[in-house]
Amino acid sequence: MSNHPHPPERWAFFDCFAGVSGDMTLGAMLDAGLDQSTLEQALGRLELPGFQLKIRRVSKGHLTGVKVDFIMAADQPARSYSTIVDLISRAGLSEGVRNLSLRMFRMLAEVEAHIHGQSLEEVHFHELGAADTILDVVGVAFGVESLGITRTFVSPIPQGWGMIAGAHGRLPNPAPAALDLLKGFTVYGTDLPGELVTPTGAVILKALEAESELCPPIRLEQVGYGAGSRDLPGHPNLLRLYLGEPMPQSMGLRERVLVLETHIDDMNPELYEPLMSGLFAAGALDVALASIQMKKNRPGVRLTVVAPPAAQEALLERLFFDSTTLGVRVQEVDRVVARRWQDTIATPYGELAVKVMEYGGHRRVLPEYEACRQLAEKTGLPIIEVYRLVKDF
Repeated sequence: MSNHPHPPERWAFFDCFAGVSGDMTLGAMLDAGLDQSTLEQALGRLELPGFQLKIRRVSKGHLTGVKVDFIMAADQPARSYSTIVDLISRAGLSEGVRNLSLRMFRMLAEVEAHIHGQSLEEVHFHELGAADTILDVVGVAFGVESLGITRTFVSPIPQGWGMIAGAHGRLPNPAPAALDLLKGFTVYGTDLPGELVTPTGAVILKALEAESELCPPIRLEQVGYGAGSRDLPGHPNLLRLYLGEPMPQSMGLRERVLVLETHIDDMNPELYEPLMSGLFAAGALDVALASIQMKKNRPGVRLTVVAPPAAQEALLERLFFDSTTLGVRVQEVDRVVARRWQDTIATPYGELAVKVMEYGGHRRVLPEYEACRQLAEKTGLPIIEVYRLVKDF
């Protein structure tokens, strides 16, 4: 693990009152302190045709924000997923920037493959493979590292109405890829026309594992405004980014959550899996099933859902539509969350990503399943042995 006993933390809150996109995120980061010259140097490592980074302050309604545009020297081809992976992998970026960039494009590729019924090898990006999208993704990954962002939160996300134009023809708004990536986030409809959340904006939030809730308690350090391309009627088309240090919480972060609970004794057990999937997609933080004995000595199931308050209506809808329950108990309670962050440990087989939790001055290293699975596949070790590497650390 790193030598820092208490790694510095900087939290980011995405205030998406007009949506989110890649260029809006990059603009907000620049407005909040990301250095333009170092960003240009990082992006210059990508083997893309000559481009010019154009940054200017624009007015959106009665507010101003930073608008980012990439002026390309040549037309851009549609790129395959493997081409983009190769482009980013050989660019000489830092490990953190490279991994986050590849994570975002992996998520985009998986969504596109699912939507179009293709394999990852068959996926060809059109708008998402254009150079400006690659530059947005890598630029945001560079911004996350440069600004020292360790944890991300996001407000409820607005959705526009109507149809949007894409490489595959006219599509319902939001674009199917964006909507798929927004599973688990709190969303709401608006009367604003056009695309408010792009697939790039959605994948940034997904890859950063943004927590869908109100702004957490932070000591606010910077605020940045990133401007979108369009002018929205009566609405400033801006993304607002808060950056700050979390308030000291030696005994953990305290927050309010909902606990929804119901008892069920007449449902086909096969239906619990899609019910749980639907609850997580509607914003649940945790879902648990427990066997109980009910009236008339019938075996039943106690279903418990933990969720942010903003997800209440979406979760109730799923419970009443996807299960046989006739009533749900809802309580608002305090939840205490231990501090946690990502780190790496050295093993005989190379570095391994882990999660570190700390509460009351005590610390524990926990395995990350995906990292352990990848190391097991790479080395041929049983995954249980990889878990023991973490346990023994």
